[in-house]
Amino acid sequence: MSFNPRTFRNALGCFPTGVTIVTSLKEDGAPIGVTISSFSSLSLSPPLVLFCLDDRNSELDSFLRAGHFAINVLSDAQQDLSDRFASRKSGKWDGVSWEPWNSGVPILNGCLANFECALVAVHDGGDHRIFVGQVERMRQSEEGKPLIYWRGNYVGLSDSLS
Repeated sequence: MSFNPRTFRNALGCFPTGVTIVTSLKEDGAPIGVTISSFSSLSLSPPLVLFCLDDRNSELDSFLRAGHFAINVLSDAQQDLSDRFASRKSGKWDGVSWEPWNSGVPILNGCLANFECALVAVHDGGDHRIFVGQVERMRQSEEGKPLIYWRGNYVGLSDSLS
């Protein structure tokens, strides 16, 4: 069976997702970050998460070489960060509030949750790579609502999905 790529993408867009920014460090210590909606928990014991990154992403090699990454779960007040890290523009990190944790990877401030992970495996997944990480440190906020992406747009929890 063959699929029209646009139709397939539109059908996938019917599944609302949270929005994250995955961060790490280049070999020279410069921070990198990419907006990702393909994030999932994988295992509770051991605590494993995964994210998927397009093979064409300009930061792919840096993520493959990095031993750690962080998943930063965005709140609905952080749409500007999502847009910024989804772009290819320079200066993504200008004015962004972050802190290094144990591994040194950037942990974005003001998120609903942050997960610092050791990279344990990378798998081929069609036109993406699947990165699996073991959570080494995390924090969560009891305040705020998630940034949600659905049918190509941001929506809020109070928004009608019809």
